[in-house]
Amino acid sequence: MVALPGELTDLVATGPLAHLSTVNADGSPQVSVIWIGLDGDDVVSGHLNWYAKLRNIERDPRVVLSLQAPREPGVFLSPYAVLHARATIEHSDATWDLLNRLAKVYVAPDAEFPAPRSPGFVIRYTVERITGVGPWVPARD
Repeated sequence: MVALPGELTDLVATGPLAHLSTVNADGSPQVSVIWIGLDGDDVVSGHLNWYAKLRNIERDPRVVLSLQAPREPGVFLSPYAVLHARATIEHSDATWDLLNRLAKVYVAPDAEFPAPRSPGFVIRYTVERITGVGPWVPARD
């Protein structure tokens, strides 16, 4: 497990859309755009239904999350992070609460998540390696 640098936790807290890449049963890639947040030191996402991404993670927990930092005018390549991780799925009665908390970041501070309150699934990502461009990428020797 790799600890997330402060610059990366700061980025996650701003609500960048994340691209979650999983592997389908036939070996082809599957990508979903998701909301992510932090639960302590862990990156998490909430899902109310058993989508393809969850079926894929159940079969193969290796995933990649990519997220882009805000554009910096005049910079050739804007900062972005790629999190190589192992994902675990937890059935949770608090999924709606997580999604409601994330709605306040991704939609508006006073937003309420529009789906009915129900249990669902929380994906917890154990980051194994961080790549990309930005202050969160470890220096190369």
